[in-house]
Amino acid sequence: MKLRINLMRTLSVLAVTAASCGFVGLAHAADKAPVGNATAAVNKISMCIGCHGIPGYKASFPEVYHVPMIAGQNAEYIVAALKEYAGGTRTFPTMEAIAATLSEQDMADLAAYYSSFK
Repeated sequence: MKLRINLMRTLSVLAVTAASCGFVGLAHAADKAPVGNATAAVNKISMCIGCHGIPGYKASFPEVYHVPMIAGQNAEYIVAALKEYAGGTRTFPTMEAIAATLSEQDMADLAAYYSSFK
């Protein structure tokens, strides 16, 4: 009888442990950022090249300002910047509006595309 109770406790502990590992695994998978696809970004860059594709990286709307060079920039940096614009912690009206329309996959794709340039 005592052996049976110990065996049941052990099996219960193993079942709880296995279940919690499964939940942790699912949570960890959900936390992973999407993998960027530079090829998929080709259809998404039209909103970027209007400013970031100008030689000298200057734009004239609503006033003349310096536009950061993103070609060759680190992919993680590009994704972080886009998330900050989308969340409002970085501010520039055009970038906030564009970033707010992007999914995480869009951001990862654009970052993969622009980081591929050297």
